[in-house]
Amino acid sequence: MKNFTLLLFLTLMVVQTGFSQDRFLDDVFTDVSVQENVIYGINATLAPRFFQGDTEARPRPLNADVYTPDGDTETERPLIILLHTGNFLPPQANGGCGGTVKDQDMINFATRLAQKGYVVAVADYRIGWNPIDPDQTIRTFFLINAAYRGVQDTRTAVRFFKKTVAEDSNPFGIDPGKIAVWGFGTGGYISYGSAFLDVVEDTYVNKFFLNQTTPMIIREINGNVNGTNVGIVPAGYPGLPEGDTLNYPNHVEYSSDYQLGISAGGANGEDGWVDDGDIPYIGFHVVTDPFAPCETGVLTVPPPANLPIVSVSGACVTIPLVNAAGLNDVFDVEFIDDVSDAAGDVTGFYPFTSTDPAESAPWNFHLVSEPYGVMDSDCPTDAASAQIVVDTMMAFATPRICLALDLGCNLDGVVSSTVNIEATQV
Repeated sequence: MKNFTLLLFLTLMVVQTGFSQDRFLDDVFTDVSVQENVIYGINATLAPRFFQGDTEARPRPLNADVYTPDGDTETERPLIILLHTGNFLPPQANGGCGGTVKDQDMINFATRLAQKGYVVAVADYRIGWNPIDPDQTIRTFFLINAAYRGVQDTRTAVRFFKKTVAEDSNPFGIDPGKIAVWGFGTGGYISYGSAFLDVVEDTYVNKFFLNQTTPMIIREINGNVNGTNVGIVPAGYPGLPEGDTLNYPNHVEYSSDYQLGISAGGANGEDGWVDDGDIPYIGFHVVTDPFAPCETGVLTVPPPANLPIVSVSGACVTIPLVNAAGLNDVFDVEFIDDVSDAAGDVTGFYPFTSTDPAESAPWNFHLVSEPYGVMDSDCPTDAASAQIVVDTMMAFATPRICLALDLGCNLDGVVSSTVNIEATQV
């Protein structure tokens, strides 16, 4: 049983009852529409190589389900891109509890955020790697490349939505200058990388080298971090034929920049990626997460393999680095709500504690214990407990989203009155 205190939920409900219904903080819409399978790009996937025995990278569409509030008259709304979990593997290979845009936690978060007035895109991304290769260096090689492709896909999605505003009469009704990316689990790794990985050369650290002279990621082979140039396989590249394409550029005339990163779980690949030119960042993390360390630790393949991969840093380390770089100065206000008090003193960080040593994603639940038909997957179905956690995450994240995206929210009861006057006059 999760030990995410009921007291916190009760105090949250007391705070909420004192609010009027305020857009971006509260549920101001009842119904939400979903446009499924919006193609935001096309790029090369290695999934057939790992799961079907193929010998080439294959182009595949990149899809997103887009959630919008019904009856909304606003046409320039903030966009939140959600990234699902899944270990860069399909549900049939990762244990069966997640790995697609149809994961129940993605549907839940997207719906709840759209009810608050956001446009939400639940985006898929390219998957495929071999977590059980006997060589730790090769496991690391596969994983950093999978995460790198996820970063490219996320930035492709950002550019796609900007393109829809400029070229397609803004069909989703978004403000292209107010975009956040929120990753969960595996999506959290991508969210960290998308926020902090500036250039390929940032990966040129010892743990991301195949040997002393060969980096695991090379711009001419893998494409740049934005995915805006062609990447071609040279002779001798592991497992793929010479001349194969690893990256196709999409929407290159648009900026990949966005304004806020958020993660729930996951970790940052390298502490040195965080610098003063990056964006604000909000982190949620179970401090005892056995899969993605909250502190700095070696990431391991989940049971039953339990194989070490590479050292990473979760929110316990990364968010203080973000704060030291001044990236979260936008949150340097006097928060007076109970949820912020419960979070502690690290700006932008909400730590969860649990008595369950296997707990890593308390916000996650499913309608059935085998949502993808994987026998004995035994996925969590305790929706009530998960929603308590989600309530807390929403109460912590949404005021900070308002500040980072400059939404002019009514923050009465959340921040001091002086700061609130400034915010509402934007």
